[in-house]
Amino acid sequence: MHEMALAEGVLQIVEDTIRGQNCTRVTAIRLEIGALSHVEPDAMRFCFDAVIRGSVAEGARLEIDTAPGRAWCHNCGHEVALPSLIAACPDCGGFQVQVTGGQELRVKDMEVN
Repeated sequence: MHEMALAEGVLQIVEDTIRGQNCTRVTAIRLEIGALSHVEPDAMRFCFDAVIRGSVAEGARLEIDTAPGRAWCHNCGHEVALPSLIAACPDCGGFQVQVTGGQELRVKDMEVN
C-alpha cells in the first residue's frame, strides 16, 4: 500500500513546516488528492491515522479535497474532464490526450495551536 509512504511524507512536510514556529500541536491538515493520482482517500485516511500516532499531529483531523481529472485533447483541441488515465476524450472519442490536472497530491493547509 503506497499510501503509507505518502502519509509518512505528509507528516514530514507538516513537521518541517512547523519546525521553528511557536505552535505545539497540529489540529487539522487539508490535502488535495487528484482523481487521477492513484491515491485512495480511504486508504490515505487509514494510513495517516497510523502514522501520526505519537507525533505533533496526533489526533489531527484529515480533510481531503478531490481535484478532478482534466486533459487537453490533441485531436479536437478541447480541455475535457477525464475520469481515468485510459479514458478517451468525451468530446471526440480520441485517445491522444495530455493530462493537465488531477494527478496532484499536496498539503493545502493546516491548523495549528
